[in-house]
Amino acid sequence: MLNVVVIVKTNVQTHKTAHVVLFSSDLTLGYAQLIDYYRLRFQLEFNFRDAKQYWGLEDFMNVKERPVYNSANLAMFMVNVSQALMRPMRAQWPAFSVNDLKAWFRGRKYVIETLKLLPEMPDAICIEQVVSQIAELGRVNLAVNPT
Repeated sequence: MLNVVVIVKTNVQTHKTAHVVLFSSDLTLGYAQLIDYYRLRFQLEFNFRDAKQYWGLEDFMNVKERPVYNSANLAMFMVNVSQALMRPMRAQWPAFSVNDLKAWFRGRKYVIETLKLLPEMPDAICIEQVVSQIAELGRVNLAVNPT
């Protein structure tokens, strides 16, 4: 038994029609809920792609149940954390990506470690300016200047 939803899409200008067929083995789902679940499917696929591409889900070599569970959950956790960290950055850089985020934090780490080598630490304002400028060096997408 399958729960089937058929959506007929009609182009109002050309009057051409197309059919979309959605399936589920859950017979209790209503058509609206099934359509919503299919819409979420693409977000789930994007999250798995990010976990594989950026956070090591594709590269881990575990075969035992607990390490696989931990690695998969850590990769998905990092997808969520990166999305939360990128959201405020996109106000200034709309195309800000995971690669930009990684470059940003890597740059900040390099600056902070370099500043630790100085005989005296500069004042906090100077440190933040240097950190901000250097952290932007590795970015992939350029910032949009509001000028």
